[in-house]
Amino acid sequence: MSASATVPTPSACHALAASPALRRGDAVGSAPALLLGGAILLWGANWPVMKLGLGHVSPLWFSALRFATGAACLFAWQAARGRVRRPRAADLPVIASIGLLQMMLFTALGAVAMTHLPAGRSAILSYTTPIWVVPVAVLVFGERIARRQWAGIGLAALGVAILFNPHAIDWRDGTVLGAHAMLLAASAAWAACILHLRYGRSEASAAQLAPWQMLLAAAVLLPLALAVEGPFTGDGTATFWACLIFVGPIATAFGFCAVNAASRLVPASLMSTLMLAVPVTGLAIATATLHETPGPDLIIGALAIVLGIAASAVPARTSPQGGRRRSGQDVADTRLGKRRD
Repeated sequence: MSASATVPTPSACHALAASPALRRGDAVGSAPALLLGGAILLWGANWPVMKLGLGHVSPLWFSALRFATGAACLFAWQAARGRVRRPRAADLPVIASIGLLQMMLFTALGAVAMTHLPAGRSAILSYTTPIWVVPVAVLVFGERIARRQWAGIGLAALGVAILFNPHAIDWRDGTVLGAHAMLLAASAAWAACILHLRYGRSEASAAQLAPWQMLLAAAVLLPLALAVEGPFTGDGTATFWACLIFVGPIATAFGFCAVNAASRLVPASLMSTLMLAVPVTGLAIATATLHETPGPDLIIGALAIVLGIAASAVPARTSPQGGRRRSGQDVADTRLGKRRD
């Protein structure tokens, strides 16, 4: 989904868009780099904060409140500037794809899985999307990928196998095994969203559709939480409210704004590589704050996954005729599922 240059951005994001260095695409200015670095830090911290919050509220209620508060913030910001855009018929598939797959399903599966798994392991496994995107793009949509990128996907798949080996997890424990499967299913849901956005079109920008997508996710999650988990489960403690404010208005609403602005101006391959810092940051913060102790399997598996995804993000070389070969990177631009202009 191409971001429209006419859509205003919050003051912090406006500073990013105004950077001459980013407009040239050859460097990242200091202020935009700090903004993007802050967003990566927020999204990385989001995993251990969610893990902490799940001690005070059940996963589906937590996920529903995350998108309800995020949507409220974005709607309020747009309304204050008279920029709320009602979705059109052509926007509905994109709203459904991101709202139901990337936001609702990905987040709900990840939250439920984290009630049984450490935050660091959850963050790493959730970022295995290219393992699903690239093969489907090749087999179904006829994408052409360099051997180096296939090698990267193979390395990432090896990292997943390391995390699933019988010495790392107890295969007799159905709960733990199921939680791992949920994270891979969440990654596959995100991959389906990316593929849909790669081959679908919408005239609206990511910023215009984001609050509607969050609203849809919340609208599905709220009754689901009530049906599955019963009445509201939040304990109302200061920790609960602090975690909710962080994952909703800050990590979801502000983080989306910052990354959306950066993805319009930073080359897609660079953006995808930079976003690999999110699960690594999540693992590091979880280790430092939640005292999670990553074993050799997690360290080696995470390294293989990150290096493999980084290799798959490298764009294909330009052909002798000057045209650029289409690569797996074309179908997996960013975590937000946005397309380049």
